[in-house]
Order: sequence, then C-alpha cells, then structure tokens
Amino acid sequence: MKAKFHQVPKTSDHTFKIRHDVLPHFGTIWHYHPEIELHYLIKGEGIRFIGENISNFEKDELILLGSNIPHTWKCNLKSDSEYYVEALVLHFHPESLGHNFLNLPETIKVQKLLTLARQGLIIQGESKRKIVKLMNKMTESTGINKIVYLLKIFDLLSNNSDYEVISPDYALSASHNFDGDRANKIFTYTFNNFEKNITLEKMAELSNLSVTSFCRFFKNLTQKSYYDFLTEIRINHACRLLINTNMKAGAIAEESGFENTSNFYRHFKRFKASTPSSFKKDYLLAN
Repeated sequence: MKAKFHQVPKTSDHTFKIRHDVLPHFGTIWHYHPEIELHYLIKGEGIRFIGENISNFEKDELILLGSNIPHTWKCNLKSDSEYYVEALVLHFHPESLGHNFLNLPETIKVQKLLTLARQGLIIQGESKRKIVKLMNKMTESTGINKIVYLLKIFDLLSNNSDYEVISPDYALSASHNFDGDRANKIFTYTFNNFEKNITLEKMAELSNLSVTSFCRFFKNLTQKSYYDFLTEIRINHACRLLINTNMKAGAIAEESGFENTSNFYRHFKRFKASTPSSFKKDYLLAN
C-alpha cells in the first residue's frame, strides 16, 4: 500500500499550526506531508510506523518528523476512557517563515537537524522537557509570541544531541510501499482480542497466508515474533491494571490473556525485569 499525501489544513490567520488533540485514536492512514511535525504524546500507547521502522509507542514520547517521511500511529484502543489518546501536534512548513529562512547563517544548524529528521527523531533528555513546556505555552499564546516560542523550540532542537534516529535506512521510494492493509488487520485484531486465546493459525487465516508465511511476514515487519508482540501487549495491559486497580495478580493475569499466574509472572519478569508487586511499588514511589 502506497503512502498517501496528506494536506495539512491551512488557516489564513496563522503561519503554522499547533493543536491539542484528545481523540479516540489518531487514525490509521499511512501518509506523508511536506510539513515538519513535532509530536508529543500525552496519553496512549500502541504501534507507530515511521519510515521503515515499526515500534511500540507510549506516553511522554516526543518525536520530530522531517518533510515527507511516511508515518502513522496505530493505537491500542483497549481502555475504559472514551478518549484514549492525547497529544500536542505542531506542523510547520519549511517555508512558513519565508523561502530563505532555513538558509540564513543563524539557522544552518536548524536546517541540518530538519534534514536528519527526514529519518524521524526521538527527542530525549532535558531539552524534551523544555520543548514540551514551550509547546504548551504556544497553544495558549497569540500573535508574535507564537513565533517566539517556535524559534525557541528550534534553538533547543538544533543544540540538542540527545536524540535517537528512528529509521536510519529510510529511503523515500522504498518506504512508501508496505503491505499496510494486511498489517492493519493484524494489529487491529490483536489489540481488540489480546485477552483471548490467539493462535498462529487464526492470524495466518486472517492475513490470507500460511502459518510459515505469516510468521516470516510478521518478523520482517516488526523484527520480532508474533508471540513476543502479543505478550508485550498483554504485559503493558497488565501494567495499567497494576497501577490503576487493586486487582490480585491472578485476576490481572486472566484479564490480560495469560494462561495462568505462573505464566504471567514468567513473562512479566522477562519483559520488565521485575515482579508485578515490585513494579507497582516502584511506580508508586516514583509518583
């Protein structure tokens, strides 16, 4: 499936756009646009597709996407909340502040960063905290103050070395093509049914593949086995139950799709390097 060009809605009264989204999901269209995107996730989790990379996402993640890199976020919709995802999203066209803005001597470092961001960047460290604070201020400001905050964000980004490239092997022609329809079926079914007994035979049938071909397809797509992917989703759900409820381990194991408590403990230790009780205790102490 080819990535679709997405026209970011423009307004005549703003040079660039920032919005605060509170939504059931982000949508599932594999798309690209010339606007640079700065995306801070406040709430939600699932799988993100950026360039040639497919990875889990979770709250407190700040991502910078350069021009025309295909991307989409596929959300885990298992939640008691009507609105499960929340994010601050900034879109800025490279020529929003003038055709030569990024060619000025003072903005050369910004230009280099945005070129690198065509492979996608996860922004980390102290700069992330400062940038998120500026994004929040930007949503509440008007007039020239919005541009002032934008320039401060550019300054922080261009002077920050604490980031991770998401898709270093990204090539525009290659990344516009992947079997998105089949991947979408797999992820949607898994997120909606992870607490049930899901077999490879069921997923292969859903994907219109043999079991062997399905396993190969999924491993090439995510760089992990389907059962590891499924177990990770179940563990993440169990973590939410540990934090937000007083349910016993056995009930959490059953609610999250594990065969029994011992199976739950074994996988929890593997993925979190901790026991469920220690995980909950550490979370409560930190918060």
